[in-house]
Amino acid sequence: MSSRTRAPFALVAPALVASVLSLVPVWYLFQTAFTSGFAAVVDELFQSRTLQLVLRSLLLMVTVTSASVVIGVFAAWVVARSPLRPRLLLIIAFSLSLAIPSYLAAFAWVSWIPGISGFLGAFIVLTFVCYPFVMLPVIASMDISDPMSEKVALSLGRTPFGVFRTVTLGQSRPAITGGALLVALYVLSDFGAVAAMRYEVFTWVIYGAYRAGFNPSRAAILSTVLLMAALVLTLIEARVRSTRDTFRLGSGVRRATNIQFGIPARIATITGAVLLVALGAGVPIWRAIYWTGFDSSNQVQWDVVISSIATSFGIGIVTSVVTALVALPIALLSARYRGRASQILEGSTYVAHALPGIVIAISIVYLGIRTLRPLYQEMPLLILAQVLIFLPLAVASMRSAIAMSTQSLEHVARSLGAGSMMTLLRVTIPLALPGIMAAGALSMLSSVKELPATLLLRPTGTETLATQIWKFSSVSDYASVGPFALAMILLAVVPVAVLTATTRHGVAR
Repeated sequence: MSSRTRAPFALVAPALVASVLSLVPVWYLFQTAFTSGFAAVVDELFQSRTLQLVLRSLLLMVTVTSASVVIGVFAAWVVARSPLRPRLLLIIAFSLSLAIPSYLAAFAWVSWIPGISGFLGAFIVLTFVCYPFVMLPVIASMDISDPMSEKVALSLGRTPFGVFRTVTLGQSRPAITGGALLVALYVLSDFGAVAAMRYEVFTWVIYGAYRAGFNPSRAAILSTVLLMAALVLTLIEARVRSTRDTFRLGSGVRRATNIQFGIPARIATITGAVLLVALGAGVPIWRAIYWTGFDSSNQVQWDVVISSIATSFGIGIVTSVVTALVALPIALLSARYRGRASQILEGSTYVAHALPGIVIAISIVYLGIRTLRPLYQEMPLLILAQVLIFLPLAVASMRSAIAMSTQSLEHVARSLGAGSMMTLLRVTIPLALPGIMAAGALSMLSSVKELPATLLLRPTGTETLATQIWKFSSVSDYASVGPFALAMILLAVVPVAVLTATTRHGVAR
């Protein structure tokens, strides 16, 4: 199916609804920002303090994104191309840092190295939290890319590194740019790590203003800067993707090529993998275990822990299913019916992702009070807020998988008389199923550790692992934090297992 084929209404209608819902926080933002008039907006934007926040946020975004791309590509190569085993264990270990929220990771590093703070601390925490956003789509790209081009390059005398640099990276570039966009947007919208590390950026100032409640207009004005940055990033990524989608891919069947190399290179690879896992997931896990045993007199209330696990798991399952269903039409339109309309629909989801979670949560609170009063502080509004927050993750994962799957079978189906929707249902979606399942798993992981929306929108009396961790860590009661932190990490085994299952054909060798 080409970009000239008319998109089915059954795809356009739900994608349009999802796009409108994604823009609800933006509507609230501009309505609040201009309550004091246009002149107040201009004055706030051109203050020297605002410029400092821009430079600080951009510095953190650029450095974390660059480091995450390097680390994420390395981890993906270890899983999909290197001869290291067991690969199933590798992908689980590399993905564990996804389950660790930035605020928990930051508390872990601060409790281990009390002197760490500021830019360095935020950079370290966010890099280890974000690199799987690059790793996972790159693994999917390497699994379905044509291995013959790599074999040909090796037969022509290219070194393994030369093949990786020119061929492997070339075929994976769309996945890399998509993952890099997610990392950049995550860094712009993160609050937990920068607050714990006392590195003042937009999100810290915005969160403080909203929480204090004395100047919501100023916080909304500052949030518009994040929106503009998100829009620029989305346009850049779309432009890069449009010029890189022509790389030839394979038939969609996983036929990974393992690069053989000598003992020194093998030792270096093993060392890098061990350090990555130890610093990314090992430090928070170790500190959580330490906290749990720090105060032997602290009696763990296991009934509360189990109840929090059940609540987090239930919310995560519902959120992952709804997010996948909402994201799929947008991903199909973007990958198979490329055009200005599909770019606008997809871009609307990315723009909202740049907003801090607290802004999205407050916008849904506003919607609940003004329009959906019976649902205020009920589970449907919490699910809606989380779907809006995690939708870009799902769209990027699905779109990458769909774009890299072969279209030859789709052309055959259409030549045999199958309509557009039937072709999508019976050919396109099954080929992209690993990416769809990965999107659901990512949404569940994110839901388990999500905090601002859960704090504001959860039903009265409902406690999740995230809210329990925040409650006790805010008063430095790490002995009480430990059991909930360990439970959150253990709960991540479920979605990580799904991620592993989606790549098992390419890694279980």
